[in-house]
Amino acid sequence: MDLQLTNKVIIVTGGAKGIGEGIVKVLAKEGAIPVIVGRSEEDNLKVVREVEAAGGKCFQVVAELTEPAACENAVNAVIKQFGRIDGLVNNAGVNDGVGLESGNYERFMASLHKNVVHYYLMAHFALPELKKSKGAILNITSKTADTGQGNTSAYAAANGGRNALTREWAVELLKYGIRVNAIVVAECWTPLYKNWIKTLPDPEGKLKEIEAKIPLGNRMTTAEEIANTTAFLLSERSSHTTGQLVYIDGGYVHLDRALANA
Repeated sequence: MDLQLTNKVIIVTGGAKGIGEGIVKVLAKEGAIPVIVGRSEEDNLKVVREVEAAGGKCFQVVAELTEPAACENAVNAVIKQFGRIDGLVNNAGVNDGVGLESGNYERFMASLHKNVVHYYLMAHFALPELKKSKGAILNITSKTADTGQGNTSAYAAANGGRNALTREWAVELLKYGIRVNAIVVAECWTPLYKNWIKTLPDPEGKLKEIEAKIPLGNRMTTAEEIANTTAFLLSERSSHTTGQLVYIDGGYVHLDRALANA
């Protein structure tokens, strides 16, 4: 299926690592021009070089997304380079473990800036160009908003906010023909996830325990699987889909966990 993404300029925050990197590479394969927005120029350029070596197009902008001015500057840099924005993928964030008992006001607010405030800012600053192109917004969110996790109040709250903003923006932007959707991630294998597993007393045993609870295939979701759905939801092939929270999780959140061991 031709997703008709050729030469579409699509911003991907946190596009140099994990799920974001997967999204960038799939978009490039589909002919789009993904623009990585992230804090590390070295990491950004590494992915740009890999995309270009594979025959694709890619661009990068260095920005610390917790700083509002940096969000605006990043969007302006994209406009200066390409003169248009056709899509926005809000993806950057971190499950930083700011709990209720163990957290405090300062850490809680800092986590919201890391995980949801820049979703709003990037969409706000990109909106004038998205209105011109009738582009699309895709928010990456987490199951923690639905299931909780323990000791991660700020991250769970941020993801609840991401989900709510997806529905709210879908309503507000109907009149411009801008579609807004979200992909909800559960257990996805990324370098960050791998590093977390390694910190546990029995990494291999814990991974097997987690995978056993994922109904479809008893395996982790891949970044490419998230990316494939992202590309579809950004494309005109999903032209009547908006305001949706799409769970790419092997049935982890909604299917009976007993199925995993059946």
